Amino acid sequence: MKRVLNGLLSGLTFFLWATTGAAHQGAHEAKGSGRAVATETAFGRAHDPRKAGRVVKVEMGDTMRFTPAEITVRRGEAVRFEVVNKGAVMHEMVLGTLAELKEHAEMMKKHPGMEHDEPHMLHVAPGKSGRMGWRFTKAGEFHYGCLVPGHFEAGMVGLIRVVEK
Repeated sequence: MKRVLNGLLSGLTFFLWATTGAAHQGAHEAKGSGRAVATETAFGRAHDPRKAGRVVKVEMGDTMRFTPAEITVRRGEAVRFEVVNKGAVMHEMVLGTLAELKEHAEMMKKHPGMEHDEPHMLHVAPGKSGRMGWRFTKAGEFHYGCLVPGHFEAGMVGLIRVVEK
């Protein structure tokens, strides 16, 4: 009985968290339109990586670090992140505010098998690569992190400075 209640509570917690949209904002289908709509977040919005004006290469590794650790972009700039996992374990690159990444990292500790597919999240298997397009629409400091349980806490986080044009 305890196991069933714990399962129900875990499911309810995830449902409440996921429906708030705090850390999972992104492109969603417009009702009845059959086309994706880019949702604005505090840190920008999804962009077609094929149409990005700039390519930023990022490496992830089992040292729990990103290379580069800091990236500067101009407000309004569309970037294609080309991300390579040089490690032997799964890593991910998730864009967001530092508060959102911290909140999401805590949720991942509670639900390590949680799957999600948002345009600001890129999961890369060991030895593989991936790409993600993003337009940074607001100036400020934002971050990217690996939210695989334990990785963020070990320091796997980078800084994105969005500067005025």
